[in-house]
Amino acid sequence: MPNAHELAARFRALHAGADPFVIPNVWDGGSAAIMQGLGFKALATSSAACAATLGKLDGDVTRDEALTHAGLIVSVSALPVAADLENGFGHAPETVAETIRFAAATGLAGGSIEDASGDPAAPIYEFAHAVERVTAAAEEARRHHFVLTARAENFLHDRPDLDDTVRRLQAYERAGADVLFAPGLPDLAAVRTVCRALKRPVNFMVGIRGKSFAVSDLAAAGVKRISLSTSLYRAAMTAVLAAAREVRDAGTFGYVESLIRSDELAGYLKQQAAARGGPAG
Repeated sequence: MPNAHELAARFRALHAGADPFVIPNVWDGGSAAIMQGLGFKALATSSAACAATLGKLDGDVTRDEALTHAGLIVSVSALPVAADLENGFGHAPETVAETIRFAAATGLAGGSIEDASGDPAAPIYEFAHAVERVTAAAEEARRHHFVLTARAENFLHDRPDLDDTVRRLQAYERAGADVLFAPGLPDLAAVRTVCRALKRPVNFMVGIRGKSFAVSDLAAAGVKRISLSTSLYRAAMTAVLAAAREVRDAGTFGYVESLIRSDELAGYLKQQAAARGGPAG
């Protein structure tokens, strides 16, 4: 089983490839096993999916809960894992740095910090404060070989200001972030603008209707990493809803005919256990 520094090095190297890589966001050991079995090279958590597994809304999970969840994914996977660390679970740069230190201690290869404050009255941190937070996170990340992603959240909070988004991402890049990320960009032209304005790798988030572009188009725009947000979790819940509604409304069980077989699912779990050096049976 690779150690945390080896996994972080593998994760960093993925961003240097000629083509973008897809990093699926998983929510439990089973979903992690399937993604690993399908050949993905790294995994990510999702704050919203993590919260849903706890019966909570996105933004209501504590730091301990988020890191415990991320630690579970790390413990069952032989792949690098990056965590959605929201806004670092605190406003102060010192708190954000502490979150990075705790995240690295779980064995995570990387994680993201966003500039959304959680305050409806002022949803995005003031520019200088946002840069201070990324600076503190980057300084701590370097101590642990941790791959830091800095997120500019304007487009998710009714601030469709591309110029300010680019300005923030450039500042986060100068502050030491390894990967830059602006979720919710409206079109490929905006994606190209962001990528051309930065020297370090850019992550694009799939999961928004009408704004989830093909890998080939994102590659042409300059994207290096493609995350899937809560889309896989929501796809799973869509299937759960359809099956349960069939049972409730029709009294039939047609969904059983298209289920993954138990032995196939077990095969993914065994393969994952073997990859991390654990018992495969």
